[in-house]
Amino acid sequence: MSSARILVVDDEPQIRRVLRTTLVASGYTVRDARSGDEALEKLRDERVDVVLLDMNMPGIGGLETCRMIRSESDVPIIIITVRNAEKDKVEALDAGADDYVTKPFSTPELLARIRASLRRATLASPALPETLELGQTTINFASRRVTAKGREVHLTPIEYKLLAILVRHAGKVITHHHLLKEVWGPAHVNEVQYLRVYMTQLRQKLELDPARPRFLMNEPGIGYRLKYDADG
Repeated sequence: MSSARILVVDDEPQIRRVLRTTLVASGYTVRDARSGDEALEKLRDERVDVVLLDMNMPGIGGLETCRMIRSESDVPIIIITVRNAEKDKVEALDAGADDYVTKPFSTPELLARIRASLRRATLASPALPETLELGQTTINFASRRVTAKGREVHLTPIEYKLLAILVRHAGKVITHHHLLKEVWGPAHVNEVQYLRVYMTQLRQKLELDPARPRFLMNEPGIGYRLKYDADG
């Protein structure tokens, strides 16, 4: 757990330096970002296990950054802020944050909250493999890059999230209800057409013959399943 990668997002250089020193001393690998835009870019290019996100930033604020991160990733997000009103905490949690730490905070408290977030993330779902081979398609989950038939393929955040859920539960049927809830939220659990559209797009990008898929299988009336044999 101490080898986890932490992304520190704060516009103040001094805060980033202090947090980097503290986290590196505790065995973590640290990346930092000065803005919401930079944070999103790094999250798309690198594996990150926890995000420490400042609430008050110029440009894209902390809340909007949190929402944008959550729309693309299920990485644990801990908000760090001077705001301590209940409404601020509620807004942060509603935006997708997993925890909320008020400045000034003690080092032991912050480290304990990071450890708790890492434990919850580990228990929440099986880990993704670093890479996965599906016929002529290679998926690198560490870098979030996909190569199909010798060329790089761009997956949208929703396509990537759908694929990640199916990979985590390879071989098992994942119901429409579960996929819709995990990807679009509880308000969309009946929107099966969303799934059909995005699964069709995934097959177009990943399957050699989308009309006769080998890996992304439909279970009529139930859901979808990733058919995967580690031996090919």
